[in-house]
Amino acid sequence: MTGPVNTPWNDSAGSPASGAVNGSAGAPCRPRVLVLRALGLGDLLAGVPALRALRREFRQCEIVLAAPRELEPLARLSGAVDTLLHASAPGRAVPGEIGWQGPPPQVAVDLHGRGPESMRPLLRLNPRRLLAFAAPDGPEWYAEEHERDRWCRFLAEYGVPADPRDLRLPRPGAVSPAPGAVVLHPGAGSPARCWPVERYAAVAAGLRRSGRRVVVTGGPHEREPAARLAKLADLPGTDVLCGPPLEELAALVADASAVVSGDTGIAHLAVALGTPSVTLFGPVPPRLWGPPPLPRHRVLWHPGPPGDPHGRDPDPLLLRIRPEEVLAALSRLPEVPAV
Repeated sequence: MTGPVNTPWNDSAGSPASGAVNGSAGAPCRPRVLVLRALGLGDLLAGVPALRALRREFRQCEIVLAAPRELEPLARLSGAVDTLLHASAPGRAVPGEIGWQGPPPQVAVDLHGRGPESMRPLLRLNPRRLLAFAAPDGPEWYAEEHERDRWCRFLAEYGVPADPRDLRLPRPGAVSPAPGAVVLHPGAGSPARCWPVERYAAVAAGLRRSGRRVVVTGGPHEREPAARLAKLADLPGTDVLCGPPLEELAALVADASAVVSGDTGIAHLAVALGTPSVTLFGPVPPRLWGPPPLPRHRVLWHPGPPGDPHGRDPDPLLLRIRPEEVLAALSRLPEVPAV
């Protein structure tokens, strides 16, 4: 787990907006709502409608989000969070401790999972009120429920109205390194959700034959597949971006003509920014993590038995998708995303 660091966005430490979180002597103290969602990029973006609902419900409070440090730019862009409390753990595990300072939270909200593991670190802070699936008054957990719908229903059952459609982000302020390009993202959180690089290369070749620019993206640990894709598709090294700052990645996606990826964070980023996308699903069906039903977002999935989303090999359903299907889906996307 990363060390407990609090980052106020409003003013310097000691201001009315940030003094309570930083423990500054004599600073005014606003009631605080602590939200735990120490997960990845896609999880944060799927949770934006719930975060905005909490912002509206507790408008006089400081909303503190416990989440990984690297997600700070998008948490800020959501307009739903006042302060980021840096917290993370390997994989999708629950942070062992939350580095909270000062009086207990007015409200603690477990948006991390069904619990009880994710509820326990919040309970140790003695919040005046706890919202959690695992709490005695918590709503029932439904396994077959879309992630955005789940957390909005969760809050609604606690009397907090939430709209799962409230997920769009404003365009980030950074400059895109490749405006108008088609972004291909071959990586994912596990091999089970990684479509073969050779098939991405075939898509890249088809796009380039039609005069489209192609840019390959990847995380810091995905340089090898990104480089292999670029070599197979004869892409210049300048069109391979691995591990860019999140602000730069968001700007790239915001100004892209389309994004092609598996079921991973960049697909959710395309949805949040209104960029046309084609998302390839395998072990997890799109009804659980897919984009909203809008013309600018296409999903490719061959129905079948659910697989292991954390498996070590590409899922058999994912392997049923062919490059020709991806190119056909791209051809049906609108050229300009709807506002």
